[in-house]
Amino acid sequence: MIRFCTPVIAAMLLAVPASAQDWAKARLDKSPRHQEWVKVKQGTREVECFVVYPEVKEKATAVLVIHEIFGLSDWARSLADELAEAGYIAIAPDLLSGTGPGSGGTSSYSGGAVMKAVSSLPPEQVTADLNAVEEYVAKLPACNGNVVVAGFCWGGRQTFRFATNNSRIKAAFVFYGEGPTDEQAIAKITVPVYGFYAENDARIGKTVPASIALMKKAGKTFAPVTYDGAGHGFMRAGEDPRGNAANKKARDDAWQRLVGLLKKI
Repeated sequence: MIRFCTPVIAAMLLAVPASAQDWAKARLDKSPRHQEWVKVKQGTREVECFVVYPEVKEKATAVLVIHEIFGLSDWARSLADELAEAGYIAIAPDLLSGTGPGSGGTSSYSGGAVMKAVSSLPPEQVTADLNAVEEYVAKLPACNGNVVVAGFCWGGRQTFRFATNNSRIKAAFVFYGEGPTDEQAIAKITVPVYGFYAENDARIGKTVPASIALMKKAGKTFAPVTYDGAGHGFMRAGEDPRGNAANKKARDDAWQRLVGLLKKI
């Protein structure tokens, strides 16, 4: 069973993305960068992916963005655009592709149904989809072959888990997501894992010490940072014009850390 949020937390979080769509979409609409939708084959499935290219003359590293429990929202796509602005190819798969009404994806769901659908995705399918997307983006002519993964909330947990299933990625950036608890799975990780956590998020934060211990025991690199006063989802909430100062600062600090780490890939 895949856990995601308690009903109360889910209801609180749901209100944020709904109000966030206007300012997130505004960024996408104003972006000068090339954006496109592609379909990536995965067995009998087709995974709809949003791709944004940086305006650079050399081949670039790619960032595979794993969306939140809210599916491939405008915010997730705007984050991909921001990564491209920083000089990276960003690809954000809709892991709900083909699962919704009329065989649609995230946009075909209404209200809280999208959260239930994301939380019900089979882990094996998620891994297969991500593997297919990673292989696709690594082979793009504009990509230098280096692919990293960054995920948020549900996507943060999937990022940590994906690091146990894919040895080709160069790094995993986990934003407020739990780590695997299986020592055998942890032993398969071959890349550094960087964690981004919120002080006011005990549901996730209290799992970090166990991840530190497991990764240390396995001799793996795990570097978590917890941001003072921030709440769960601060990367999104910190962009909201109505957001609080702590989330805004956490968002800014975490972004600078992410970009700094990406430059070292």
